[in-house]
Amino acid sequence: MRIMCFDPRQVLAGFLTLSMFGMLGNMVKRDHFDSIQVTVPRTSTVELDVIRIEDHSGKALVQVKKGPWEKNSEELKPCWNKPEPKESSKGFITFSLTTGPEYHISQITDAVVIARYLGATLVLPDIRGSELGQKRNFEDLYDVDKFTKSMDGVVKIVRELPADVASEKPEVVRVPNRVTEEFIAKNIEPIFRTKNYLRIAIFFPSVSLSPREKQSNDLDSTSCLAMFGSLELKAEIQEVANAMVDRLRTLSNSTDGKFVAVDLRVDVIEKGCKESGGEGKKACYGAQEIRNFLKKVGFDADTPIYLTQTWWHENLNTLKEVFPKTYTKDDIIPADKKGKFLESGGGELERALDFHVCTRSDAFVPAISGLFYGNVAGRRIVSGRTQILDPARDSGSSSTSASDLVSRYVSERNHLAYSCHC
Repeated sequence: MRIMCFDPRQVLAGFLTLSMFGMLGNMVKRDHFDSIQVTVPRTSTVELDVIRIEDHSGKALVQVKKGPWEKNSEELKPCWNKPEPKESSKGFITFSLTTGPEYHISQITDAVVIARYLGATLVLPDIRGSELGQKRNFEDLYDVDKFTKSMDGVVKIVRELPADVASEKPEVVRVPNRVTEEFIAKNIEPIFRTKNYLRIAIFFPSVSLSPREKQSNDLDSTSCLAMFGSLELKAEIQEVANAMVDRLRTLSNSTDGKFVAVDLRVDVIEKGCKESGGEGKKACYGAQEIRNFLKKVGFDADTPIYLTQTWWHENLNTLKEVFPKTYTKDDIIPADKKGKFLESGGGELERALDFHVCTRSDAFVPAISGLFYGNVAGRRIVSGRTQILDPARDSGSSSTSASDLVSRYVSERNHLAYSCHC
């Protein structure tokens, strides 16, 4: 027997892999195995292990590609204590959810924190679409029972305003995302004490989800609960998304059921990947750039790639040429669900599917910066799925490895998920 690599672990891995293949069952004779050689090439630019088993002539019998996949870490546990029960006042706060689940999470968190501080009753929000007049009920996307039970004793929740209050006109207050205790005390509380009926409109001056200065323990706990322990997609949406995940896991013979999710949408790319945050970093990456990034990281051509794009677009062809198992929602959603989820004109349902699939994938690549990236990262960190590879971290060096490209949310633990969990 000739061994081309002297690392005993790699030799053992080669023979363990060999044992899994029935096609080698007739090769158990000693004279045949004496002619087999195991080759494990190494490379300094990617974290990729390839075990190649050859016969005496150099013909490959088996080639197993492990890829740059990382094992999931342990799930994190909540570090916050549920806030103490607090009586509600007679005042009410209303608001709407807009844009998509990644924004909904942040909007819910701010509304709950404000209602908790003021002792106000929070009215279940409606969900506004991207076009004027588009509107859904909260229960069309989310588990109402889960939400109201999570808020029990923290904030009083009602489905609709009392008739006498609904006939009045609320005072509208613009509120910056990740609202602070100081802002509430200075800009919201005085109006609420006078009016007792507010409608808050949350805007986003920043999409960063890095930790910030601590507030009172009560509000910090309320914020953690609202962001990570209250909002859950309704069962029907989770079932469709899970069916998509299961389909993706069956599409490759060489990745052991693993797949990569990439937040890449042509409509966003076509608007231009402008510099973001004044830091000189691109805000998004196109199909060709993502193709090169995935190759550099070391993903095999047989790797299933899920894109958050809904329908196939010719601009994605350059990615599919190298990774032929690249799919959009249209490609993998159950056929009987396509009408409701993709053809109804409701972008919220599409983004809900994307959000769930991206949180469940084995690796996640944010081709677009923003709240979707941040809130998907938060869910992944809590569940232990920390293989988040950020193209913005690629310096262009040929010696860059997968470990160099891990999101700073993970490598530097600068996501607020780490301040809420341990």
